[in-house]
Formats: sequence, C-alpha cells, structure tokens
Amino acid sequence: MSISKQLLRASLGALTLALLAGCASKNEPAYTPKELRSFDETSSLDTQWRRNVGAGLGRARYPIAPAREGDSVFAADVEGVVMALNANSGQVEWEIDLDTPISSALTAVAGQLYFATGNGEVIALNQRDGSENWRSRVSSQVLAAPQPNQQLLVVQSVDGRVTALDRATGQERWVYTSSQPSLTLRGTGTPMVIDPVSFIGSANGRLATLDNRSGQPLWELQIAMPSGRSEVDRLVDLSGQATLSPDGRLFVTSYNGPVVALEATQGNVLWEANLSSRHTPILVGNLLFVVTDNSEVVALDANSGREIWRNDDLEDRWLTAPAFADGRLVFGDFEGYLHLIDAREGDLVGRTRVHSSGISVRPVTEGSIIHVQANNGRLETLEVTP
Repeated sequence: MSISKQLLRASLGALTLALLAGCASKNEPAYTPKELRSFDETSSLDTQWRRNVGAGLGRARYPIAPAREGDSVFAADVEGVVMALNANSGQVEWEIDLDTPISSALTAVAGQLYFATGNGEVIALNQRDGSENWRSRVSSQVLAAPQPNQQLLVVQSVDGRVTALDRATGQERWVYTSSQPSLTLRGTGTPMVIDPVSFIGSANGRLATLDNRSGQPLWELQIAMPSGRSEVDRLVDLSGQATLSPDGRLFVTSYNGPVVALEATQGNVLWEANLSSRHTPILVGNLLFVVTDNSEVVALDANSGREIWRNDDLEDRWLTAPAFADGRLVFGDFEGYLHLIDAREGDLVGRTRVHSSGISVRPVTEGSIIHVQANNGRLETLEVTP
C-alpha cells in the first residue's frame, strides 16, 4: 500500500468525527474509490416499489437503518418522521411526525418499534398504529439500534455507557460504564443481546459480557490493542455488532485490530484473522463474511479463520455492512449503487443504482427481497432473480 494511501486512510477517524458533528456536506469518500467495471451479470435486481421517507439521513448521515417485521417495513428520517409500509406493496400503513431528531437505527420486534433520538431519548412505538408506548432518557445520543431480549432493551450511547431499560415500561434497570479514549470512531457499537447476557464492544477495544440481571461484567477481553503515536493511529473501536452462532461461537470485528472468534461463555479465543473492519460481520452456514475498512469483501472459514475468497472489485467504495439475500451478499456504496456478490464463489453477479445521494446504512433482507434506504430518504424494495 502506498504511503499516501495509508495517510488518507488514517484520516478516517477524524472524518467520522466530523460526520458525527454534522460538519460533512459532501458525498465523497476519504480516499479514491475503485471505478466500477462491467461484469457478467447473472442476477437481476427488479424494483418492486419505492417511497420517499422525509428528509433522509441528514448532512451527518445518521445511521437510521430501516427494520422489518412480518409484512411491514419501518423507516424514519433525521427530523422525526416515522413510517410503516406494507412490505409487499409499499402502501403506507401509518406515518407520524415526532418533531424530534432521530439518530439511531430502528429495531422492530414483537409488535414494537424501538429507536433513539439525538438528545438521548429512547422511544417505543406500537407497530400497529404508531402510538407511543413510552419514552425514556439515557446518558447521551444513541446511534446504534436498541437491542432487546425477553425483558430488557439494551441501549449503547456514544459516550460508551450501556443502559438496560424495561421493555414494557422503559424504566431503567442498570447502567454499565467503560473508559473511553479521547478520540473514537462514530459511536455505532451495538450490543449483542440474548436472554442471560449482553456482549458489549467498546471504543477502547475491549469486549465485555454483562449479566443481564445486574449489568455486572462476567468476563472482559482486549480484542484490539492501541498502537502508534497519534490518537488516530491508536483508534481500536469495536464499532460493529458481535455475531453469535447457534453453537455458541462469537465473532467480533475491530478497527485497527483483528477479526476474532471466541467461545462465548468464557471468552476463550478460537482464532484470529488480521482484518480491520468497522462493520458487523454476517455468518451464513460455515462462512463468515467481513467487509474490511478499505471495502474488500472477505469470506472466512468460521471454524478456522482461513480465508476462502477475497473480492476487491469494490475497494474504497465505502461499502455498507453486508446483508444476505438468496445466496448473494448485498451491499450499498457511497454513490448509491447496490451490489450483489455470490456468497459461495465471491464474484460480482448483480448491480443497480438506487440514488446518487449514496447508501450508508445496511440493507434489510427477507428471502430474495431487499429493502434499502438511500441517504436522501428514498426507500426502495427490490427482488433478486437469477
């Protein structure tokens, strides 16, 4: 890698802080993206419907990713508009304006819709009609989607605090606090929550497992070690969400650190792979898919960490975290293109453009259906066909 390219990539931390502060106004990456080239398109992306959702993600590109449960898709904008749409037809089921800035991704589960605001409020709506069930305040702004188990809603704020709220009432149950470095990436670290415990990744590069009864840590592990002289060099955020396999393995990505597979109950390291990533990985069968910080897509053997394939066709295009639709990996990029990669072979197989404003939040998939929201608010539903 050239020295100039290394320096450009080192500016990522400063750039994301500027985005968080709402200072970015240009839809440009921090370094030169690879130009798109023609390829043998063996999969089609057919638009089923599209809708505009308010003012979109705003100048700061807040990560207000949509959510789906059953036959409804839920989407919001930065100014407080929340919509429910029929997933099949795009018909608006309800629309409300909260008149308060929304900053987090959405979570739809068990008939409820959860999200957070720029002033640190967490809100629960009824999926049926958009009526408000409760709202509760946490320590600071929230960018990550609130994460539920049967009783709790676990919320990670940009200041590093983790707050557990009662899902039924919004009442605070416990708070966990970790040390924060002076400079961090955009605070999108998202808890992985199951009934007994929550797995929490922090900006200091540590992963903690919390007892959901009390919020007390059961074990902690340093995933990424800060190194280098400058604060940017020493960024080691766990800014994605850990991925848990059915057999109890935990897969964790880190910025300026490795991808790590752990035994979830005790935190024993099973393997490490030298891949820096800010994104949540996905596990499909025995393959773990990772989008690296320079937007290479890598497939790893989930048992050993061995690299199966690597695709660099979309290098430096600021890909979103990966989604999965009918045998294909799905990504958006900074120019608003939606890309499909064959999950088994690693080849590009499909592409379409959603909107030139760009795509910065992970698509939502259900079978062969993809829901993707562009930065300007356009919500488009597409179907993958062979």
